Amino acid sequence: MNQPVAGPDELLFLPLGGTGEVGMNVYLYGHADAWLMVDFGLTFADDRHPGVDLIMPDVSFIAAQKNRLQGLVITHAHEDHLGAVPYLWPRLGCPIYATPFACAVLRRKLLEFDMLADVPLVELPVGSQFTVAPFDLEFITVTHSVPEANALLIRTSAGTVVHSGDWKLDHHPLIGAQFDQERMARLGDEQVLALVGDSTNAMVPGHSGSELDVRNSLMELMGTLNNRVAVTCFATNVARVKSVVEVAKAHGRKCALVGRSMHNIVQAARETGYLHDLPPVVSEEEAAKLPRDKVVYLVTGSQGEARSALARISRNEHPQIELERDDAVIFSSRVIPGNEKPIHAVQNQLMQLGVDVLTEGDHFVHVSGHACQQELEQLYQWVRPRIAIPMHGEPRHLMAHARLAERCQVPQTLVPRDGQCIRLAPNGATVIAEVPVGRLALDGETLVPVEHGPVRERRKLAFQGAAVLTLVLDGDGRFEGDPLLTVHGLLTEDDFGEEIAERVLDSVTASVDKLKLRDRRNDAIVRETARLAVRRTLHRFTGRKPMTEVHLVRLG
Repeated sequence: MNQPVAGPDELLFLPLGGTGEVGMNVYLYGHADAWLMVDFGLTFADDRHPGVDLIMPDVSFIAAQKNRLQGLVITHAHEDHLGAVPYLWPRLGCPIYATPFACAVLRRKLLEFDMLADVPLVELPVGSQFTVAPFDLEFITVTHSVPEANALLIRTSAGTVVHSGDWKLDHHPLIGAQFDQERMARLGDEQVLALVGDSTNAMVPGHSGSELDVRNSLMELMGTLNNRVAVTCFATNVARVKSVVEVAKAHGRKCALVGRSMHNIVQAARETGYLHDLPPVVSEEEAAKLPRDKVVYLVTGSQGEARSALARISRNEHPQIELERDDAVIFSSRVIPGNEKPIHAVQNQLMQLGVDVLTEGDHFVHVSGHACQQELEQLYQWVRPRIAIPMHGEPRHLMAHARLAERCQVPQTLVPRDGQCIRLAPNGATVIAEVPVGRLALDGETLVPVEHGPVRERRKLAFQGAAVLTLVLDGDGRFEGDPLLTVHGLLTEDDFGEEIAERVLDSVTASVDKLKLRDRRNDAIVRETARLAVRRTLHRFTGRKPMTEVHLVRLG
């Protein structure tokens, strides 16, 4: 494996996840024979990964040289920035640095995995300056859809980098500190080498909007609804959670929190000094007994997650909560790219129940947590970096960010992809190496590569079907009875399907009979010959290349 290591006058940037996708963020910075990791997230599986819920980055590259990994810095408490820690931290073993809210969220995860006593978790105040040698670091407060979001200033003797994290300019964030514009503006005088920046909304003109405006809109919208209301949003959007509870109270309704992550995040927020003035909430059991016009459910599942509270409600499978005709569900969230199908499935199921579904497409119920073009331009005016490196986005987002940086007269832009090692200093940004990267799927309780193994096999089964052939031969390879073929997901149960099966068996018999005597006595050759005959014939008639298994029994 190629293992680039930074010299004393070099500064390297190496994304292992987060460039080319939205989610699964993990970034490495190298300097003076050491590495610093920034964020360690995961993403949620889609229908291309049957039987899998979570996917995370393969960190074999840095695990192989973990003695050089000085620490992991978490910029904020979203799953796509810290969710992989309980699963993969044992492969790294380094200290973790984060501000109080992210630490509170992480502690709950680590406690659930019985790892809390093992992980050196260093809690730092908001706005801290600290050292993870040879890196001098500083948290700069930014606003986002979660408390205590941070940009990270990384200083080395080879140059200074601003790693933006996830951010937006919200002048009325409702929860947490204001965006530290004064500190960000001073960076323009510090000769910043590179800005490694969030690209999620680089294609969106204008400004992302404020949480205060969403609360005011929800207040107005709630007054038009006459029956039960369920609001779904990201649990980590603590400001939105508070807004929903306050809006419910203003309209004489009681609010119930539904979903484990909703309760966990609210508890973490209270532990760290947020939500101390949150109006009282009621339990699911209490809410179920209230009149239809006196209840609001604050529910997890805005991305259509199959096991979420909202998905279970839509299927009438929730033990406490039932929605019926003329109730309403407000999706106070955006659609993360890749989640369209499960979200629409949940919305369709709700509509079939007669529930009104209200989204950001028809009502002002959400603002993004990510900077749009106007905000990105402002950031470049403040920081004035010599190099722009887009991150956190699909290729189209990264390219749009690069074009915007060029319009802002940044001297050099470079669009990376996962696994590319980029030397930022000296002499400008250059790709100097490419390391292996991949994805790991949580398959039950086991982490397995997505590219091969059981996940890949299930994907092939889902899209190509399967065939099982049983052969009984004597010692010289002569058939003892007819071959038996079982096919799944390919053939119709009619005369046409039977005809194709007969063609397959004829092809198998002919192919094996053509083998020389010594080859017919070789089990491996017979199996492969028969397997290819099955696949070739099925592909000719169905257009599919199924997973094919051959069972060979020898008599005599």
